[in-house]
Amino acid sequence: MLATVIPVRPALIAGPYSPVRLDLSNLDDGQLRQGPDGWHAVMHLRGVEHRIWCKEAPLVSAAYTVEYPLDRDFEFRVDAGRRLWRGLNGRPQGAPLHALSVYRRRRLALALRALDARTDGATYREIAEVLLPAHRIGKRDWRTHDLRSQIVRLVKTGFALAQDGYRALLRPPSRRK
Repeated sequence: MLATVIPVRPALIAGPYSPVRLDLSNLDDGQLRQGPDGWHAVMHLRGVEHRIWCKEAPLVSAAYTVEYPLDRDFEFRVDAGRRLWRGLNGRPQGAPLHALSVYRRRRLALALRALDARTDGATYREIAEVLLPAHRIGKRDWRTHDLRSQIVRLVKTGFALAQDGYRALLRPPSRRK
């Protein structure tokens, strides 16, 4: 899954706040690099990867502010910022907002396998026998069985993913209805 980049800048601390320090001094060249648009860092906190972007060169062990542009990725950036904050404080970070469920990952894998088989010339019945071997259906019942419809839908999903539909995995659908 595509990681959300968290834009940060050094904070101007005023008042009785005790900021959490974002220590970028321990990162090597593979984790911190300069790009044409600023500095990019990849931090690993308690096994979770966080991607951070600074417009200007990062300050060692400084307090930082996270910037949230009001764009279509706002809720994903806020969630990524919350997860970074929890990681910096030694707390469990939880799953990202756009994490795919186990069921969804399995269905996408089946759809891509079904697509591969179909483009190699396999029939829907042959695909069903390979992908779902526990479901044996007689030839007579195959034409009207719901398993056939499921395989047809998997193949259609696979074709949709292959024709730019995979981009929907990178940006989940809006929750608005």
